[in-house]
Amino acid sequence: MRMTILASGSKGNSTIVASARTRLLIDAGLSCRELLKRMAQADEDPAALDAILITHEHQDHIAGLAVLARRLRIPVYFTEPTHRAWVRMMAPRTTMTYAKWLEHTQKEKVARAAAATQLTSEPGAPNELGAPDLDSETWDRSVADLQASAAASDEGVAAASPRDPARLPAVEYFQPGTAFSIGDLTVTPFTTPHDAADPCGFVFESASEAIRMAIATDLGYMPPNVKSALQRIDVLLLESNHDLDMLKDGPYPWAVKQRVLSRVGHLSNHATAQFLAQDYDGHATCIVLGHLSESNNAPELALLSAEQALRERGTLLGNRVLLAQQSAPLAPICL
Repeated sequence: MRMTILASGSKGNSTIVASARTRLLIDAGLSCRELLKRMAQADEDPAALDAILITHEHQDHIAGLAVLARRLRIPVYFTEPTHRAWVRMMAPRTTMTYAKWLEHTQKEKVARAAAATQLTSEPGAPNELGAPDLDSETWDRSVADLQASAAASDEGVAAASPRDPARLPAVEYFQPGTAFSIGDLTVTPFTTPHDAADPCGFVFESASEAIRMAIATDLGYMPPNVKSALQRIDVLLLESNHDLDMLKDGPYPWAVKQRVLSRVGHLSNHATAQFLAQDYDGHATCIVLGHLSESNNAPELALLSAEQALRERGTLLGNRVLLAQQSAPLAPICL
């Protein structure tokens, strides 16, 4: 298996987890153009991706999602509450409920089908509404638009119209705590404490390679279910977001500081070190510290804190600790 961290931090997050036959992108928190650039830098072929998985709907995890998914024509996996929240974010001026939105897209599909039938029934003659017929150029363009709209709608209820910013090639739902498979990878999502609709982390397992990898970021604290999920992990991407003193003395408004420090905020260097010293089972070959704040942390502080925690447990000195970066992809970690 292989983990390639394209970006990790407050300005954007995205990671590729790959087995011999399956490649998954977890989060798309940079623009489509930048994500493709990072993949090229890491020698990752975007055309080989099988799906995109989303941890939660915050902008630093979904910024390039719609454009990238449509460009690659691959499905996107969400929890249903996360998808609902994302759809509402993509259409912030509407007050439509999610159920009404689904009903609206279905009515649009029926209307487009009826319009397509009308356009193709009697070319060269006035339509049933008495409007003049279309000239050749407009006719070709209109039929093409209708065909594109119908194709988009046929891809599922999430694909409303070509101009719908929430249109995706396909949407699949999963539930935290329930494992599912994509290709030869088994994915087990677990609930995380964060201020989003239905945030989660992931454990990825390849039975044929007997390897397990996990992503656990955007955590206000380490609850029992997360500690349990992170057992027997070979490569672990773990949040180490902020230094407590730097955050308290830093530039953020007090309300934002309170949010980061809360139990639905982000994991501090201290909290990460505490987990490594007390609850971590020592199984990982590699621990990657991620989602470091550029304003409220320093890479050397995060690294020192984690390494000291492991050093206190002499049997864990063989664990390698790396730092994920915001500005460039990390070299692929292959096991």
